Amino acid sequence: MYQLLKNLSPTQQVGTLFVIVFGFLLIASAVAFMLSLREDMDEAVAERRRSDLRNFDGILRTSWLMVLVFWVGWLSGDWVAIALFALISFFALREFLTLSPTRRGDHRGLVLAFFVVLPAQYWLVGTEHFDLFTVFIPVYVFLAIPVASALANDPQRFLERNAKLQWGIMVCIYGMSHVPALLLLEFPKYEGRNAFLVFFLVIVVQTSTVVQHLASRRFPRAPAAPQISQSFNWPSWWIGIAVASVLGTLLAGITPFVPGQAFAMSLIACAAGSLGHLVMKALKRDRGIPIWGQGSVSVTGAGGLLDRVDSLCFAAPVFFHSVRWYFNL
Repeated sequence: MYQLLKNLSPTQQVGTLFVIVFGFLLIASAVAFMLSLREDMDEAVAERRRSDLRNFDGILRTSWLMVLVFWVGWLSGDWVAIALFALISFFALREFLTLSPTRRGDHRGLVLAFFVVLPAQYWLVGTEHFDLFTVFIPVYVFLAIPVASALANDPQRFLERNAKLQWGIMVCIYGMSHVPALLLLEFPKYEGRNAFLVFFLVIVVQTSTVVQHLASRRFPRAPAAPQISQSFNWPSWWIGIAVASVLGTLLAGITPFVPGQAFAMSLIACAAGSLGHLVMKALKRDRGIPIWGQGSVSVTGAGGLLDRVDSLCFAAPVFFHSVRWYFNL
């Protein structure tokens, strides 16, 4: 598999992936539609199936979205892909903050987050200022946001309010911005193929999520953190990580990695993404909501977007910096 993909030209690789991925997604979407037509006499069984189908449908929609972004990035250039991911960050942050109460004293910080920090972070990505891009939010923004809040003269729950905004910026802007940053890394003998690196990251993280969900249903075990997630347990977590890492190894031919490197990078990305998803579940429990989109209809119009990309927001920075460190880029 590695040699087969490696020997293909970029255009042939795109064509091969187009057939495989779109074929798989079409089949999965058709199966999900057929299952939604089934009726069960037992209401409890029917409700559980509807819940599973909602989760599966959300994963499918995210997969379609990210594959679409991959092809748009491939056909239209890096800046178009960067703009698309900036829009994803905007709606994800809006969704995060809409479900978190704010006060008048937060307005300055919110304006900074949406109209200064977000475009500045993606501009740093597009202009390849990677050293500044990696510290801009964790250092400069983390100092600027509480200063703006303090100048608003509202000390009530000051620490909680600022921590909430800083956390939203870290996940929705900082984390997501690392995905298009992969398009601009320069590898020897890999010019013009970086869109495949984005595809590689998305497909292994999504596969890990799907397999972990299916494994937890097929092989139920005691949850590792029952107050946070009833479906997260270590055996299903390891199964999801292992399957996704093997898939990453098979896809090594479209990346600058050899199979062993692809396995290691897949393992790192999937572990970070799945554990980050658990962290986001903890935040939802704290807010008292089942999903960010409130019953699969987002109050922000993003359609529960944050539920679908939270794993990627955690996996992308870890993957990006692991790649830069290993290849000394």
